[in-house]
Amino acid sequence: MNYPNGLKKLTSHKINYKNRGMTLECEINDSNEYYREIDKAYIYKKPTPIKITKVDYPSRDKTIIKEAFFTIPSTTDYNGLYKGKYIDFEAKETKSKTSFALNNIHPHQIKHIENIYNHQGIVFLIIRFTTLNETYLLTAEKFLNFININKRKSIPINYFKENAYLIKDGYKPRIDYLKIVDYLIGGI
Repeated sequence: MNYPNGLKKLTSHKINYKNRGMTLECEINDSNEYYREIDKAYIYKKPTPIKITKVDYPSRDKTIIKEAFFTIPSTTDYNGLYKGKYIDFEAKETKSKTSFALNNIHPHQIKHIENIYNHQGIVFLIIRFTTLNETYLLTAEKFLNFININKRKSIPINYFKENAYLIKDGYKPRIDYLKIVDYLIGGI
């Protein structure tokens, strides 16, 4: 970029992966809070299991965790209850316009999704294609079917368009995924 007096500013295109996926997560958290406020559903973000090994206590109200590590691999992002049914899901964002990379879902998460599905829980993925501004709900059945049949390392956008449910942006809640869950469970 050229500035007056001949100064030039170089732009850096360094990719920052910190807080990747936080927009979708924040919108889902807000939606879940709204569902709780109107007594519709009780779905929460699961905390990441960590073990704290080093703490600094400069004062009682300013405790600082200096060192911690993950104790066990976490499963999915969210779980809770809706209309007497157990709900469990993972939420991810991608900047890709063409596909969702499967390396974003870890093997232990796939096993967890499969286990919940096999026990008749409502389990799914919410995937946002940020560049396309499209958010999809992909059921566990369609997800597991894809990974069991295909050797691909990603799920193409067309698979989402043909097999997933487009979640339209709203106001309250912003991500009304329960509208799709109602359809899936037959409006119970």
